[in-house]
Amino acid sequence: MGLCVVPMLLGSYLVSSFLCNAVAFVEEPSGGRADGYCGRILRAQTQGTRRDGHHEFRLRVEGDPETYHPSSTYRVVLLAQSPSYFRGFTLIALKEGREGTSEEDYTGQFQIIDEDDTQFMTNCPPAVTESTPRRRTRIQVFWTAPPTGSGCVILKASIVQKRIIYFQDEGSLTIRLCEREAVFGEATQSPALECCACGTAKYRLTFHGNWSEKVHPKDYPRRANHWSALIGASHSRSYVLWEYGGYASEGVRQVAELGSPIRMEEEIRQKGDEVLTVIKTKAQWPAWQPLNLRAAPSAEFSVDRTRHLMSFLTMLGPSPDWNVGLSGEDLCTKDCGWVQRLVTDLIPWDAGTDSGITYESPNKPTMPQEKIRPLTRAITPVAKVLVERIARKGEQCNVVPDTIDDIVADIGQEEKEEDDTPETCIYSGWSPWSACSSSTCEKGRRMRQRMLKAQLDLSVPCPHTQDFQPCMAPGCGVEEPSTCMMSEWISWSPCSVSCGMGMRSRERYVKQYPEDGSLCQFHTEETEKCVVNEECYTIPCMLTPWSDWSECSVTCGRGTRTRQRMLKSDPTECSEELEQTEKCMLPECPIDCMVSEWSEWSECNKSCGKGHTIRTRMIKLEPQFGGSPCPETIQRKKCKIRKCRPKAKEERGGGGCRMQGWSGWSDCSKPCGGGIQERFNTAKKRPRVAQPANCKDRKEIRACNVHPC
Repeated sequence: MGLCVVPMLLGSYLVSSFLCNAVAFVEEPSGGRADGYCGRILRAQTQGTRRDGHHEFRLRVEGDPETYHPSSTYRVVLLAQSPSYFRGFTLIALKEGREGTSEEDYTGQFQIIDEDDTQFMTNCPPAVTESTPRRRTRIQVFWTAPPTGSGCVILKASIVQKRIIYFQDEGSLTIRLCEREAVFGEATQSPALECCACGTAKYRLTFHGNWSEKVHPKDYPRRANHWSALIGASHSRSYVLWEYGGYASEGVRQVAELGSPIRMEEEIRQKGDEVLTVIKTKAQWPAWQPLNLRAAPSAEFSVDRTRHLMSFLTMLGPSPDWNVGLSGEDLCTKDCGWVQRLVTDLIPWDAGTDSGITYESPNKPTMPQEKIRPLTRAITPVAKVLVERIARKGEQCNVVPDTIDDIVADIGQEEKEEDDTPETCIYSGWSPWSACSSSTCEKGRRMRQRMLKAQLDLSVPCPHTQDFQPCMAPGCGVEEPSTCMMSEWISWSPCSVSCGMGMRSRERYVKQYPEDGSLCQFHTEETEKCVVNEECYTIPCMLTPWSDWSECSVTCGRGTRTRQRMLKSDPTECSEELEQTEKCMLPECPIDCMVSEWSEWSECNKSCGKGHTIRTRMIKLEPQFGGSPCPETIQRKKCKIRKCRPKAKEERGGGGCRMQGWSGWSDCSKPCGGGIQERFNTAKKRPRVAQPANCKDRKEIRACNVHPC
């Protein structure tokens, strides 16, 4: 029966389409062993296609640790060395000695970083595989280590490239990590292999920021985006600048929240002999610019046998407490040599000191402080760091023979030649010189190249992009056989002091002694004065951190508040301000209602009998922000002028008083706040008849529009 089933560690829809011809499977008889966990149904046998993946593919845990902190999170990277690539892969984490046939065999927890590249296998939840069928040279995921007491862990990867299957049980696709041992209740580093390299090595660190609105558009701060000054060191194993699962020091906090490297540099220098070189670069404003407008910041540092680790960090600004960096990167190889080149993508991490959730969140201290952890909201790298070895000093003892690149790098940094390149021509830097075309003492030539990146003025020609130089094979020279042949000077050693004036040296060696056996008279070592960190003389102020802001000077409305810091050095040499004042705003103060004075009492609204009279006042200011409400704006009181006579008597014939009747009420004298209306009753006048003495016109008034204005 022609059945084609992909085994557990290669089981995805991607690889199943083209593995049927590469792998032959033997179907187990009916009634054989039942299906295992994660779909291990049949046992795969290869037909000459199985390889161990040495030198082409590598599984790496960031920092190359040999132990793991329980419950800590690490970044795991699967790499293909150029020009290799892979299409499919599977990544698992097993307890040591287990085969993966049951759920209990798997340990730790993977976390997806980029869903376009990686996903969990549908038929094997603990395993990670590819998301889309395409060529790739790198994938990365987070892996959280198991809890205390879990023992050793085996991280395994399998890779598919065309019809070739790279299994995970051998070579560079397997990593063994054991739990850090606890001593007297504290977690300590398990014994690590000591560095066996000899001499010293000098490196150049170049930081390439890729944090831009185009690549990371979510919540991107368009103003004031920058990278803070980079700060780090080459150091021993006993010193940890920062690490995942650890707590940020005060120096790390000030870099993470404020972008200030001053306290971090103080902490580094206080470590004395545990640190060889302090690594520093300037801040970058803005965070991203093309390389033809601004060179990437770089710094040089050295390592030796005891101080062979490198760590650094730099802040994304503005942000609550987010950074990128490397922690404890080991530049000493297991072959007793020095790493030649390292390129690493950088994903932000949270220092655990501020609880802001966006780049421009206001300060919100995390109480209590939390552990440093990867920032999972950033699924793509925001920067890349390139570490290149540029020189070695002293006798080397590497087991693996030097390559041509090693020899070229040891020549040291060449002095810059005078360059008449027009300013309108933008080039990359020169590549290293190639190997000499002659392998004998016959004359040959070597070549270096550079790339024309931009020609800003087409009318101005750009010079050549290749350069040639005469050369001979190593050990040959144009000197007479009876003379000494010396090497080039090796780069200068680090300065003997960390701040101020000290001494540095450089060396060269004899490449060929005279044939007559005489000694070479040339100097093999030079020394000179050097100055490190001139700013240690130009920054005389030593200040404490700012205190918290005081309470606002008012209980409501607008006021001011202050904060102070103290001077720890000579006050005569420091002009920094020690107190700052800023405005503060509290809820508005209550405003009470304001009314005018009372008006005069109006006339009585009756001309006889019982009536009333009123007076009013106006509202000048309505109450606000919880102020006292308005009092009454109209008052009434009774009034009585005289008793009214019976109407019958007044309207009788003869000498009686006759009235024309009441008019309608007049318009109110005010639209709001209490007004008055009037109406009139006029006595009828009869000719040739005398009017009684009490026959007068009458008027009545009443209040109107008493509602507030």
